[in-house]
Amino acid sequence: MADTSDYIARNRAHWDRLAPEYAQHGERRWSEEPSWGIWSVPDTQLKILPPDVTGMDVVELGCGTAYVSAWLARRGARPVGIDNSAEQLATARRLQAKHKLTFPLHLGNAEATPFESASFDLAISEYGAAIWCDPHRWIAEAARILRPGGELVFLRNSTLMMLTVPEPENEAATARLRRPQRAMHRFEWPDSTGVEFHVSPGDYIRILRRNGFEIEDLVEVYPSEDASTEQRFVDLAWSRAWPCEEVWRARRYL
Repeated sequence: MADTSDYIARNRAHWDRLAPEYAQHGERRWSEEPSWGIWSVPDTQLKILPPDVTGMDVVELGCGTAYVSAWLARRGARPVGIDNSAEQLATARRLQAKHKLTFPLHLGNAEATPFESASFDLAISEYGAAIWCDPHRWIAEAARILRPGGELVFLRNSTLMMLTVPEPENEAATARLRRPQRAMHRFEWPDSTGVEFHVSPGDYIRILRRNGFEIEDLVEVYPSEDASTEQRFVDLAWSRAWPCEEVWRARRYL
């Protein structure tokens, strides 16, 4: 596998620059009931969070403003967040103080965390590491820090959307295929300084199994008919016909 580690510094600078734009979004999510993705689909519908997280050690990989960790902490889990952006973590710490909710936050790369092996019961990522880190690396790291029987849950853009969204990425996806699925991996957009990673479902299955995971579910996410989003790369009609996001659930069995 080729070395593509140049993206780590690029993505840190990218998200340090974008952090002020996402502060309000993070503040809103801290105060709301759990919902997921760009269409804010309620957790009561998707059931991403385990029904009982009391006492669970959880790591949020690419936590950003750490609202997922906040949801988990309020439900009795012991979350830890790690993110590549100091500015995103500054927002998270401000929101911790505002909501009087404290849990550890680490500045670092989710592909090489500072955590001991077999430290967590659950690893979770909503976007975060799931698109801003190389899946060959971050999934291997998730396997290392999860205990046997621990669960990995992540939400990412669907493969279909990544094949149909135009360039620049602020234009909405269409019904036209615009790039090949074969060998999809590293994505760089003309209007973005960041680097994303998207691989096909077949590649994800192979990566997960190679790292000792058994795949439990793949949930295609569809918004409600009255949903709205601030994102411009997909519209409601498209997302009601085809999933723009998907949730993977896998369990470490080795």
